[in-house]
Amino acid sequence: MAISRRFTAFAFAGLMLCATVAPSAAAAEAPALGRIVKDGVLRVGMSGDQAPLNMKNKSGKIVGLEVDLARLFAAAFQVDLRVIEKPFAELLPSLEKGEVDVIISGMSITPARTTEVSFVGPYVMSGKSLLTKSDSLAGAIDSTDLNDAENEFAVLAGSTSESFVKQRLPEAKAVPVKSYEDAINMVREDKVDGMIADMPACIVGVLRYPDEGLLTLDQPLSLEPIGIAIPANDPQLYNLLRNFLDAMQDMGLVQELRGKWFDDGSWLEDLP
Repeated sequence: MAISRRFTAFAFAGLMLCATVAPSAAAAEAPALGRIVKDGVLRVGMSGDQAPLNMKNKSGKIVGLEVDLARLFAAAFQVDLRVIEKPFAELLPSLEKGEVDVIISGMSITPARTTEVSFVGPYVMSGKSLLTKSDSLAGAIDSTDLNDAENEFAVLAGSTSESFVKQRLPEAKAVPVKSYEDAINMVREDKVDGMIADMPACIVGVLRYPDEGLLTLDQPLSLEPIGIAIPANDPQLYNLLRNFLDAMQDMGLVQELRGKWFDDGSWLEDLP
């Protein structure tokens, strides 16, 4: 079955389920879900620079696996989708302030984050990896091979990559940056020894600049589940998203999205 037909079937199933959600009940017990139902808009926070999960194409439009995923949820909710772009470090504060309804932006599910927000997922499994020009660093087997005071690694500010360097590579120096693009450029320009980031971002860095000697690890240094962050006080929204994600996985939609954005690199041609 083509993905468009699966999308239509999933959206219809979502319409049937959403018909059972009464706005008054949602508003009383689920602040974010009540707002989504009332306004007819699903506001999704993304950084816009985490290829292939979310990124800007040549026309400045945010595209990627997570944009497609968010579009599926909005269709199932029968509401409009509004992607709100913010630096990664500002996403969780924006969720807590009610500026976004959910975060779908390569966010790892961690115990520390789960004390503040709830997570639905995972929809992707990732892990920490390295982008570098150094043959010796690219041959690292585990984090101890990178833990050297002479090493400086660019990391996304406020991310688990920053925590990873500080906790697992205490001798090395973490250099926080606002975006993956900034980090990749620092590696390209030899301003740092490498970028510690989620494995997909490192792979994309190699694919985007095939003639610049960029290397990445054969295996990630860790395993991290990526999920959807939602307000902690919204059990109805949690249940709804959980049910929809389960349905999408059962229908093979999530696997098709992974194939589209992880296995088929044709979208790279549309990047600036």
